[in-house]
Amino acid sequence: MHIRLLTAFLMAGFLLTGADGPRTPEGRPDFSGTYDIATLTPLVRPAHYGERLSLTDAEAKAIAKAAADRMAKSNVASDPNRKAPPAGGDGSEGAAGNVGGYNTLWIDPGAGAFKLDGQWRVSIITDPKNGRMPEMVPAAAKRAGERLRMNRPNQGDAWWIKAGITPGPYDDPELRPLGERCLLGFGSSAGPPALPVLYNNLKQIVQTKDHIMILNEMVHDTRIIRMNSKHEPPDVRRWLGDSIGRWEGDTLIVDTTNFTDKPALASATKELHVVERFTRLDAKTLLYKFTVEDPSVWTKPWSGEYVWPVTENRIYEYACHEGNYSFGNILRGARLLEAEALAAKPAAPTK
Repeated sequence: MHIRLLTAFLMAGFLLTGADGPRTPEGRPDFSGTYDIATLTPLVRPAHYGERLSLTDAEAKAIAKAAADRMAKSNVASDPNRKAPPAGGDGSEGAAGNVGGYNTLWIDPGAGAFKLDGQWRVSIITDPKNGRMPEMVPAAAKRAGERLRMNRPNQGDAWWIKAGITPGPYDDPELRPLGERCLLGFGSSAGPPALPVLYNNLKQIVQTKDHIMILNEMVHDTRIIRMNSKHEPPDVRRWLGDSIGRWEGDTLIVDTTNFTDKPALASATKELHVVERFTRLDAKTLLYKFTVEDPSVWTKPWSGEYVWPVTENRIYEYACHEGNYSFGNILRGARLLEAEALAAKPAAPTK
């Protein structure tokens, strides 16, 4: 009798862990844990790769080495006797004329490309086959151009004054991008779709029978996925959308709609619809797939996939614009640049 009980206990333990990772008491895959999604594989495939899906081992090694060399060079100790940069910066590539800033110690874009099905992937996007986003509809392309014009990097002058743009990009705090205002992480880091960014790429999943939470390290954006439920009415809009989950075998399907008119995904609108698929590849790796559809932006849907590896690292507090002093100084700096531009502007001829 004791042997039978022991055997049953051991079998129950196998069902809850299994060769493919832990499972819930209901027999579903348990995705609870922390994942580090940082990767050097870009979202959009560089055009010169064409429809190539993967890198060679040599290419992947070269990309990883180049990234490591850049980080090492950027993290060399600064000369304490160096002179201050010229006013307005030296004009080279970088914010505000490259006046300088922190080193790259806080940046963590990953150490290499990710590998899937034994192949080093060239891009996260897999459909279209060229790994690039579909064409935009004309109205969306116009909006993207205007947004790029308004939010281009500042080069140390009040370019909007010279261009006669009214209101200017710094005339109202709410004109600034959501990531800059710390309302959402930049680059659709929390998603959906959840995409790797420059740093803070940890995700923590907490799973119950009726809800799944995904905590994003960047800005602590938190998604709550309601299982086997219905979407909120169309007039209920959320920054991260309304996510409804269901199981198809061992794959978690998450359907998200009801976004605000400014989702985290660049160029997307409130018509954004994202379907995500989470599947365990092994005990320490999830496969994350997604399909994006927004007919008011792109001429057709587009899809991508990449891996989420388990990590032992922990998520710590992320204080975006601590005390919000930085954001206030951005606006104050713009007022100074505007004053300089107006002072240098030739006076209007008198009659």
